[in-house]
Amino acid sequence: MLILRWLLNTLALMVVAYLVPGFNIASFWTALVAAAILGIVNLLIRPILLLLTLPVNILTLGLFTFVINALMLLLVANIVQGFSINSFGTALFAAIIFWLVSMVLDLLFLRNASANNAPQA
Repeated sequence: MLILRWLLNTLALMVVAYLVPGFNIASFWTALVAAAILGIVNLLIRPILLLLTLPVNILTLGLFTFVINALMLLLVANIVQGFSINSFGTALFAAIIFWLVSMVLDLLFLRNASANNAPQA
């Protein structure tokens, strides 16, 4: 299941690179590395930022989460060679598109995968 999620995030990054000008990924392999590092960053750093910005997040009804996601994308773009984002505005737009694409891919693939693995009565 973890590998499937990694591949879906890779595909989502590739779709975002296709749709968002200024969001560039050099190759599929770069997208694989970026998706892996994004997963690690989201596991380790994102929860801390969400906790620190909780009051702002509550005031904006959760929309500030997109700002944090944009910051995570910018951080990964600074780490991974071949992955670049032109500006914070591009990263913010990319974070929204990435969320949408990931949600659709999760609904298509992960819901079906979990339904196939469910025990039969």
